Amino acid sequence: MPLIAVLPGDGIGPEVTREARRVLEALDLGLSFEEAPVGGAGYLASGHPLPDATLALAKRADAVLFGAIGDPRFEKLERHLRPEAALLGIRKALGLFANLRPATLFPGLEDASPLKPEVVNGLDIVIVRELIGDIYFGEKGHRTTPDGLRQGYDVMSYDEQEVTRIARVGFEMAKRRRKKLCSVDKANVLETSQLWRDVVTAMGAEYPEVELTHMYVDNAAMQLVRAPAAFDVIVTGNLFGDILSDQASMCAGSIGMLPSASLAAWSGANGMYEPIHGSAPDIAGQGKANPCAAILSAAMLLRHSLEDEASAQRIEKAVAAALAKGARTADLGGTLSTAAMGDAVLSELQ
Repeated sequence: MPLIAVLPGDGIGPEVTREARRVLEALDLGLSFEEAPVGGAGYLASGHPLPDATLALAKRADAVLFGAIGDPRFEKLERHLRPEAALLGIRKALGLFANLRPATLFPGLEDASPLKPEVVNGLDIVIVRELIGDIYFGEKGHRTTPDGLRQGYDVMSYDEQEVTRIARVGFEMAKRRRKKLCSVDKANVLETSQLWRDVVTAMGAEYPEVELTHMYVDNAAMQLVRAPAAFDVIVTGNLFGDILSDQASMCAGSIGMLPSASLAAWSGANGMYEPIHGSAPDIAGQGKANPCAAILSAAMLLRHSLEDEASAQRIEKAVAAALAKGARTADLGGTLSTAAMGDAVLSELQ
């Protein structure tokens, strides 16, 4: 019986995760679920955002269903005790180096996108983001300059092995889709990006069927607004991927629609699945959050960790059908509550 670790987290995390779990349970796949606190909830429970018991559960589970973390009550704590430290910690502990973030415009949501329908129609892209390297995990700190000024620093770095493994995920994804891979960097000014571009270019010879292009991150941001549907798969580093995937979410209508998967290998590995939105503490507990990203993350869980493509597609089709019939939460211009949106998806699923 596959074990799913459910880590709801903070803010709207428990609300959206509850709906995703309801959908998984409705499929009657013989899954078992075990819940544990993380983030601010973890700190309140044990004095640390990633309690030992929570991490142990994540390590023995077949997959992790994650909600969201972040709570303004803990912003003044030391950085390693803030809720966000839990997310970085669990990614590092599980070796989750590959983050898959699909951005798809569901039929009927054209008006929800700030872009013109003729620009955004056909949007179906995947951003492959490296997740446990780059500036987020590099050396960082504060120091004093010779002039006596306070200075903060964060070191961006990648070695060629780190680039190779994430690039392979990008190439494999593109090979299974429309065979187009765009590698995004800033090689004109960053040595880290020059290494990235060199390694990705060399790997292209292993995938002659994939059309490889390179783009600077500032141009990529512009093209995601000008012609987002022209992309297929984008592979990029941690910092750039964080920014571009949030931008892509708005092309798709709402950040509440975008799921993600964090994996330790291209296939057949344990993984963590979460909506890309944050904890949204301003609406927490009000039933206003869109659970679709969490529900679609559950579909990715079935596809990548449990290798159940048929069930994953059932969930995705149920979400599409609910939206096609007009089901909308507030972020999409509707009035449905979080639970009511979950009900709409369950109705189509059954």
